[in-house]
Amino acid sequence: MRILYDSKLSDYKTPFGVLREKEKCKISIDIPLSCKTRSVKLELFGENGGFYAAFLLNKTDCPLEDYEKWAGAFTIQDAGLYFYRFYIVTEGSEFPLYKEDYDKTNMCAGDWWQISCIPKDFHTSKGFAGKVMYQIFPDRFYKWGDCDLSGKLEPYWVHKSADELPDFRPDKKGEVLNCDFFGGNLNGISKKLGYLKRLGVSVIYLNPIFKAYSNHRYDTADYKKIDEMLGTEEDFKNLCKKAHRLGIKIILDGVFSHTGSNSVYFKDAVNDPDSPYREWFDFKSYPDDYTSWWGIKTLPCTNEMNDKYREFIIGGEDSVVAHWLNAGADGFRLDVADELPDEFIKELRERMKGINSDSLLIGEVWEDASNKISYGKRRRYFTDGELDSVMNYPYRNAIIDFVTGKDDGTSFERTVMTIAENYPKEVVSCLMNSLSTHDTPRALSLLSGVTPPESKEERAVFRLSPEQLALAQARLKCAAFLQFVLPGMPCIYYGDEIGTQGFEDPFCRTFFDWQKAENSPLKKFYEKLAALRNKNDCLKYGDVYVERIGDGEVCIVRKYKNKSVTAYINCKTLRFKFLK
Repeated sequence: MRILYDSKLSDYKTPFGVLREKEKCKISIDIPLSCKTRSVKLELFGENGGFYAAFLLNKTDCPLEDYEKWAGAFTIQDAGLYFYRFYIVTEGSEFPLYKEDYDKTNMCAGDWWQISCIPKDFHTSKGFAGKVMYQIFPDRFYKWGDCDLSGKLEPYWVHKSADELPDFRPDKKGEVLNCDFFGGNLNGISKKLGYLKRLGVSVIYLNPIFKAYSNHRYDTADYKKIDEMLGTEEDFKNLCKKAHRLGIKIILDGVFSHTGSNSVYFKDAVNDPDSPYREWFDFKSYPDDYTSWWGIKTLPCTNEMNDKYREFIIGGEDSVVAHWLNAGADGFRLDVADELPDEFIKELRERMKGINSDSLLIGEVWEDASNKISYGKRRRYFTDGELDSVMNYPYRNAIIDFVTGKDDGTSFERTVMTIAENYPKEVVSCLMNSLSTHDTPRALSLLSGVTPPESKEERAVFRLSPEQLALAQARLKCAAFLQFVLPGMPCIYYGDEIGTQGFEDPFCRTFFDWQKAENSPLKKFYEKLAALRNKNDCLKYGDVYVERIGDGEVCIVRKYKNKSVTAYINCKTLRFKFLK
């Protein structure tokens, strides 16, 4: 008989998941009578393996057939990431007890159980919990009016038609310059706020809008200037005002781990040995040899812990963070958060909250952010109260694998519940749950199951056959249903709601097809999902429970206060519905 303990069940541990400093945690374990147990203790270790504390459990009077229950309680005084096991002494032996697989235990060998302890005063924004989000790649959404392009970094060129493909071919030097534009602008986004409101959107996340050379603008040239192709700061302020009147919040992309090589800062640092910006960058041999992001010389890395850089980005009266929050932004998504120091992120969030306590800071993290090790260092995104939430790629991967039949529901259940257990509940409510992003293939193309053609030339023009499209759309509906049922903020990548196709960057960044949007059945499906979610508190704020039925079937239960909603999904038949 196996010793029984499952940290996800209230019969064994309460509260579920993450603790706060000095919060009482009750824990119990069921041990077969045949073990003749004499003592049980829980041993708690720090994130780096050092012993932290031990807590004795006592045998209870709870009647169990063939088992006896040992129970106790403990608190953790210091915020941090911890791991624990049990140590059991019986009449004939003593041994440590570990976690095996997902919900079982094993003597002497296995994994440790994880438990995070967050600061007592850590809270995320209540204004974002459970909202529907929409991601816009600004150059490719909608154009309204003409912008003054004097001052736009050159060379650049503008497509003649929105139907054209993004430029993907390398130049004579073998480089893809990303200097082709479609002319989407901030006034275009303002013009389409009514469309987004009808879609059920309450949060817009914009890819970078600051002055830059490229169309993706992750090579910032000036942090305090809107890119000329997008408009002006006044256009941005007007966008925020109009969005706020409709109950829509605006999240900006913060790219602080690097700038562009043609930025006003780096150019000055290179041209003037006494430049105040020289300390911002890591010159190995001045001025030609410097640290760059992933070795890309056009993206020189910044020294984020440099006092002058932090003052410019965070601390100054008109710092980058202060400037754009005061202009109307409601938060930031941090590009490559793993490459930013913990201290930098924490200081940035504290400044944001000082300006707007309801602002939101989301980190780009591709894995489980609660225990992430980056560049040999354990990250403290939640245990130090650094981030309000993160991009939720684990859910995305689990949904896609489940809907396409690569997983029978086992991995889906485990992924959903592991993230729910490992992340603070308030963080879970603000997770950015995407099926597509600017960094991934379009969900529709991915869900088709079609192997992408080998050459970029072929992938650029490839479109699904009617049969492939029908299957992909059915799977996308199932995936979107899951996306809107799970906790967090379901995030629609612009165009997914009308069935836009496309493989990797830049094919996932085509211009929005507004003619197709007029009568898109898929869009109407998304509108119904969003409307259902927006009026149901269980779906917005509720705890999540996943019951794996097997063979491609799961039930998801969302509970909030004294109400609950149950969703059924069969990914073999692509059927889904809410159960009474």
